[in-house]
Amino acid sequence: MEFTDVLTSLRRIIRTVNLESKRIEKEYGISIPQLLCLHFLRKQAHYQASHKQLKDQLSLNASTITGIISRLEKKGLVAKLPRHGDRRVSLVTLTARGEDLLINSPQPMHLKLSRKLEKLSPEELDKLQQAFVLISNFLEADDLDASPILTSETSLNNNPEG
Repeated sequence: MEFTDVLTSLRRIIRTVNLESKRIEKEYGISIPQLLCLHFLRKQAHYQASHKQLKDQLSLNASTITGIISRLEKKGLVAKLPRHGDRRVSLVTLTARGEDLLINSPQPMHLKLSRKLEKLSPEELDKLQQAFVLISNFLEADDLDASPILTSETSLNNNPEG
């Protein structure tokens, strides 16, 4: 195996993620981070979460989450509600329209990948993790925010379309 084989494999992974993101955006009018936000809200009690909970779940910075919520709200997929007892903090809630979109949308790629990763032995998983850490180090990507969720944006924190 040559080093170019590794580069080709890495390029295939990046291309797969990009194509999936474009397909979701085209078919459903929503970005992958927006879709993941809706999925998270769907799993919460009363379909609600705070801005901080969304930020922590998606491992994104506060301004990126604010942009995502704003775009989802404009599309009528979420609504902001004042938190009972503290009007300074609002809760983001999934709307019926957001639920309908989730019913008709595909599962995000990271869920499919997660199921396959869960089937690996601890040794295989460790070997894979070591390889990705090495690649991450080569790319000097150690300090980038990163979520355990696949998106096509190389840095969502710098992407105003989140």
